[in-house]
Amino acid sequence: MVKRIFITATNTDIGKTYTTIKMLREYASKGLRVGAIKLVETGVVSGVYPDGDLLLSTLKELNAECLDLEITDVVPLSYELPAAPYIASGAAMLDFDTLTSAIEKMEERCDVLLLEGAGGLLVPLDYSFMMIDLIGFFNASALLVTHCSLGCINDTLLSLQALEQKNINSVLAFNCRDNDENFAKVSEPYFIKKQQEVLKVDKDIDTICDVLYNL
Repeated sequence: MVKRIFITATNTDIGKTYTTIKMLREYASKGLRVGAIKLVETGVVSGVYPDGDLLLSTLKELNAECLDLEITDVVPLSYELPAAPYIASGAAMLDFDTLTSAIEKMEERCDVLLLEGAGGLLVPLDYSFMMIDLIGFFNASALLVTHCSLGCINDTLLSLQALEQKNINSVLAFNCRDNDENFAKVSEPYFIKKQQEVLKVDKDIDTICDVLYNL
């Protein structure tokens, strides 16, 4: 049975695709056939998929069974307007059949499937369905990627609370960037005090992948 892991984040531009690619490489290094789908991508203009193109090229590099895939296999739903899918789609109902078909096709080629979301957990996909709802709908565990700049305590706790309310098994990972040198002083002590393991995308990707695979 294919292991499904949903990569989400506390907001947009936190590093979901960056993290997903690192996870693909880590799982592939363990001998697993990897798959990835960016379920919905907005801001797609003139055939350029900012996230999807990176995922597709990485899959073709790591999994020979993905060489025949096209971008629409990796990004089944896309819209031009860089906005929440509910807005970008013109308030259309979410096309679950297209998403499910893409997952089934990808799972023929992989042992572990990474499903990447768009934006944060409460991004509206249609009038009644949020990004967080896809995690349970597709029976996935979740990786919550958060930032390390000032405000990450609030952003992280709100997202963790949302996952807990939905009874979603999750792992937390911090994507610290070069300008986040104050994280150790202004935010990390809180998480340590709360006995929250501080796993960092760049340093602990092996641990992150192992924990998620065994959830």
